[in-house]
Amino acid sequence: MQGDGEVLFLGGVGEVAVTLGHDGLSFLPLHPELGSSCLSSIGLLPKLENKIKFSDVYAVELLDEGPVCGPWNTRIVVQGKKNSEMHRFAVHVITRSRKHPSQLVPCEYLFGHKDPETCKSLVEHLSACINNEQDRPKNLMVFVHPLCGKGRGCKNWEMVAPLFDRANVNTKVIITKRAGHAYDTLASISDKELKKFDGVVAVGGDGLFNEILNGLLNSRNKTSYPPTPEGFGYFGSTEKCQGYKNDGLNNSTPTSEAVNVMLPVGSNKSDDHEPLLSTGQSVGLDISSLNPNTESSTGDQVPSVSFPNDWFRLGIIPSGSTDAIVLSTTGERDAVTSALLIIFGRRIALDIAQVVRWKSSPSAEVLPTVRYAASFAGYGFYGEVIRESENYRWMGPARYDFSGTMVFLKHRSYDAKVAFLENENSHSLAASAENVADEVQSLQSRRKRSRKTICQANCSVCKETSTPGQDSEDEIPNSSQMIHDNPKWIWSEGRFLSVGAAVISCRNERAPDGLVAEAHLSDGFLHLLLIRDCPLPLYLWHLTQFTKKGSDPLTFKFVEHHKACEVSVQACRGLVNLFASGPEV
Repeated sequence: MQGDGEVLFLGGVGEVAVTLGHDGLSFLPLHPELGSSCLSSIGLLPKLENKIKFSDVYAVELLDEGPVCGPWNTRIVVQGKKNSEMHRFAVHVITRSRKHPSQLVPCEYLFGHKDPETCKSLVEHLSACINNEQDRPKNLMVFVHPLCGKGRGCKNWEMVAPLFDRANVNTKVIITKRAGHAYDTLASISDKELKKFDGVVAVGGDGLFNEILNGLLNSRNKTSYPPTPEGFGYFGSTEKCQGYKNDGLNNSTPTSEAVNVMLPVGSNKSDDHEPLLSTGQSVGLDISSLNPNTESSTGDQVPSVSFPNDWFRLGIIPSGSTDAIVLSTTGERDAVTSALLIIFGRRIALDIAQVVRWKSSPSAEVLPTVRYAASFAGYGFYGEVIRESENYRWMGPARYDFSGTMVFLKHRSYDAKVAFLENENSHSLAASAENVADEVQSLQSRRKRSRKTICQANCSVCKETSTPGQDSEDEIPNSSQMIHDNPKWIWSEGRFLSVGAAVISCRNERAPDGLVAEAHLSDGFLHLLLIRDCPLPLYLWHLTQFTKKGSDPLTFKFVEHHKACEVSVQACRGLVNLFASGPEV
């Protein structure tokens, strides 16, 4: 009925002439003077639009016979008579909140007609148009963390589950029962079973998302190991590792450089106590223990699932204590907004950091343990805070304040030797230990002159460095392929309070600009942050600057900030796709 007008009743408006176009449904009130006398059933809609775009519709529902204006409006007179029972259907759409523009709000248009076949025909036509919208998922695996954020995981899923049901998105829901449950499930699932899903959704915090990420990538990421400087002390040569395709697991972000961290040679610590990785955790796995050909040994050969690819996406419905990944990718810590972005199949590429733990003892295996990180990989202060906070999960979000205070008062520093390769297009923002005053003054003047480009929806920086449409691991470069000719290793050695690599800005409610305000989601860069040992009051000042929007903690004279680097961390550019559209800044 494209182009033809059909007279229907619209809740809260009255009779309207409805016309179907190629991109949406438009309607014109026949009696606009009566619309204001009706209490609109579009209760959550900030502004009544005269056109509904198919791209904004997430469901069309055929309803039972009933009043169009709702039971609370039965005394309202429309066209000289009270509302009578009608055959009805609802068009469910999204709009943006007036108070929080980055927040999506579900609302509905309620239509009625005396003829049931007219309603049925319209619903079928609208449903067909919606189904033509690309990238919308049909089947999802959902992991719900029941204890995160003081039990918010189950509550949030109960709140958004009806949205998925209404949109006809099939969900296989798994309530996690222990640490590592999601990882074990995804690491052991066959490729044949995994291909039944369009993506995996985490209803929890950053920890659950990283667990899911590592479970997916443990045997499916085909990225080469990061380069290693000669004589760095690793067991095994760089040449052997360079060409080996990683079948390891872990989430992280892409960069254009390599960073390696080494403990003092005289350390008596076992391999299980390396600074960046701990094999005591359930998400650690030795690559040598994996068998990537397990499935091919059966009679039915199924094409393997590998990353990066164009069809599989990850999603987060924020329910954790900080939810830094959601805040950095959508700008809104709202379960409904994230659920609607997933339902609509919104997509952005996300850099992932590959963290490689090279075993250095003579008795160790040559093959390393690999993990992935989507936000931040840290050694020292930040790593200690996360590890300590696990003992106080019962405190909820307050555990980070408590653990942070305890670790801060200990004021531990570590001997470390860091090597990194800077990209030819990047510049170092380092304040070295020598000539600190001159370096800091030069650093601050450079940062004042340079304008930060904040990552947001339709980010021009991420678009420039992205390569859409590629689905082969041979077509998307990792960081080692992006390094310029004749790279030079840069070394930083001494005692550090913290060594970390940020993949994204890591925004959260305590740090509104994040750890690195100008970090982007898919530009192929990591940000190496080295915090040298310094007096306790100065370090306190540095940490408090993160809580102030618009401040720049990276101008602190004991901070070295290098863009485009890997800390024994490989940047896997655009390794995964996320159900998100980018933050609205």
